[in-house]
Amino acid sequence: MTVLKNLHQELSRFRLRLVAAALFVLFCFGLLVSRLLFLQVVQHDTLLERAESNRISVVPIVPNRGLIVDRNGVVLASNYSAYTLEITPSKVPDLEDTIDQLSSVIDIQPRDRRRFKRLMEESKNFESLPIRTKLTDTEVARFAAQRFRFPGVDIKARLFRSYPMGEVGSHMLGYIGRINQAEKKAMDDWPEEDVSNYRGTEYIGKLGLEQAYERELHGQTGFEEMETSAGGRAIRRLRNRPPTPGNTLHLSIDIKLQALVEKLYGDRRGALVAIDPRNGEVLAFVSKPSFDPNLFVDGIDADSWRDLNENIDKPLLNRALRGTYPPGSTFKPYMAMAALNTGKRSPSLVIQDNLTYSFGGRTFGSAEGDRAGPKDMRLAIVTSSNVYFYSLANEMGVDMIHDQLEPFGFGRKTEIDLLGEVTGDLPSTEWKKKKFRRPEQQKWFAGETISLGIGQGYNNFTMLQLATAMSTLSTGGQRYRPRLVREIEDVVRHTDQRTASDALEPLALRRNDVEVIRNAMHDVTLEGTSRAVFAGAPYASGGKTGTAQAIGLRAGQTYSSIKADERKRDHSLYIAFAPYDQPRIALALIVENAGFGSTSAAPIARRVFDYVLEGIYPSEEDIAKTQLGQTTAPIGTPRRAVDVPLPGQMTAPGAAAPAASAASAASAPATHAPASGPTAGASALPAAASGVIAPTVPAAARSSGAGTSTVATSTAATTVVPPSASASARPAPAPSQPAARSLPPAAPPPDSRAAVRPSPGASR
Repeated sequence: MTVLKNLHQELSRFRLRLVAAALFVLFCFGLLVSRLLFLQVVQHDTLLERAESNRISVVPIVPNRGLIVDRNGVVLASNYSAYTLEITPSKVPDLEDTIDQLSSVIDIQPRDRRRFKRLMEESKNFESLPIRTKLTDTEVARFAAQRFRFPGVDIKARLFRSYPMGEVGSHMLGYIGRINQAEKKAMDDWPEEDVSNYRGTEYIGKLGLEQAYERELHGQTGFEEMETSAGGRAIRRLRNRPPTPGNTLHLSIDIKLQALVEKLYGDRRGALVAIDPRNGEVLAFVSKPSFDPNLFVDGIDADSWRDLNENIDKPLLNRALRGTYPPGSTFKPYMAMAALNTGKRSPSLVIQDNLTYSFGGRTFGSAEGDRAGPKDMRLAIVTSSNVYFYSLANEMGVDMIHDQLEPFGFGRKTEIDLLGEVTGDLPSTEWKKKKFRRPEQQKWFAGETISLGIGQGYNNFTMLQLATAMSTLSTGGQRYRPRLVREIEDVVRHTDQRTASDALEPLALRRNDVEVIRNAMHDVTLEGTSRAVFAGAPYASGGKTGTAQAIGLRAGQTYSSIKADERKRDHSLYIAFAPYDQPRIALALIVENAGFGSTSAAPIARRVFDYVLEGIYPSEEDIAKTQLGQTTAPIGTPRRAVDVPLPGQMTAPGAAAPAASAASAASAPATHAPASGPTAGASALPAAASGVIAPTVPAAARSSGAGTSTVATSTAATTVVPPSASASARPAPAPSQPAARSLPPAAPPPDSRAAVRPSPGASR
């Protein structure tokens, strides 16, 4: 049977299929053309940039970190270059096996493994992490020969931070460390310009000046544009911008003085802050015990961290900045100043001191060895009468005490150029409401005010606050924000930016009132609790000892019952200024659990004054005895400070002594205050037109490159501007005080201690 086809129908169907196929092909070509236009026109710039990025690699160049030098050009923080063996975990198939094989080529200790594991926990998987640092040339050559065996492992040259003085000044300098995840997250909130400046940077300031001046020390990151092959291998350098090294910080600290004070403390705990009252520059900033910041530079191992963190002496605590203590009897001059300023007491008002003071059914006692009798303000400060200041505190009340003493810097931050400062506690009725949560604890009781007068109770301050207050009182109310950095040097432009301390509004103190307190503090060194310590001093000074309770006593408990426990003994404090006529140094210090202020704290202050004002360095015999709290006035043959080398440093061959002398460090003038004390016709307070001693800034450490030199080549001179003529004479002693007192010269009497020694049945 023959099937006839409809040719017309078949032809129509074929033509339809042909048109559909043509349209489909045309549509596909349209897609290709549109995609081509999109890639070549719309996305041209983006794809060109991506292609260039594949061809060109931008490598950040981390700048050299800035140096830190003391006031005489001695280098306290520098940089050096060393090789590190680094692993990128994401490129290593079996990390543990790779480390095991590496240990057969390069010595890898268990502490290196523990540190590497800790770094992995703090970092991202694709980051290069050091497994060994500071490789020798032999180790570098040994690894290079077998490098093919270890994919993802490489040797890099890195800059390391060095602190040549070791533990000296470590709390002040701080240290740098690897940037952790928390810090990286905080960087997300930085401006884009700052974030880009830290590309390639792996270390950042963690504490002290390294942290506070991070932006100044870091510098500006540079870059290199390298043409690379498809495999990522560098072919040639296209262009580069060199990094700008960080600025150099010139401190007001005299590191030799700093080292001397730390040596005088020995194994004891405590803090000292010394300030130049004329400008707020900090001359010494001591916290003992200290630590070696070099341990933190390439990551501290677990054992060393445990030793520091669990040490009962708390070497990581910056006691000068964050340690708060009851001021004890060092609080009494400020209480007296507040009484004069408010008119609550006159200098001549006599209070009968019977060694006990009763209030609200409670008896407040005096120190062992204290003397009963009538006492005016001067004698109350000289003999450190507790009863005088018990009654004064009761008359003033807690809020008046707070309002009068807060302007001196108590209970608030001094705003020193360090981070982490605490405010301390200067109590008031409002303070107690904020301090405690329960309503019964928020109420202020009148009996709590009594112990405030002798620097106990809720009073707690840092040595920085006490030193700042001493600086303010010694100058009659002139206030400055204390500063550690006196100058920032741009090592590229060779320009210096002076960072002088900000002068604050002076306190409205009457000159005669200030002189009453200053005279009484001077008499403390002549006939009071520190007279034996300052016997024979070739300058006049003022001071006040203090002894503060470390713990409170329960009812019926005696001091002798806890004296055997060294950590429960009283703290030893001393505040002072010198010279009397034109103060150039004011200080506050504490020796923890060392007892009377006259036996442990005051001797350290005497040696600091000898160094600053006379350029005298104590003998080794004297240092050894002072470390044990067994000296008063210096013993042995003192040395010239300029002849004593810096700790752990030898003078370079053919070079002079370390840069700048100790005497010039503290700006000592050619003449000194008379040994007999302030005399008639001498200006008791520096007038506005008085001359000052202007230290010449040393042109030291002009390079921020790598190096291990401890002392930068420099010279330092001291220009002395003659002071103006004196304006007033020192007022005569009050009638109630004898012209000369018959006191035994051999040993100092115990100071009237804030750690009150109660008689049987009395509250301490």
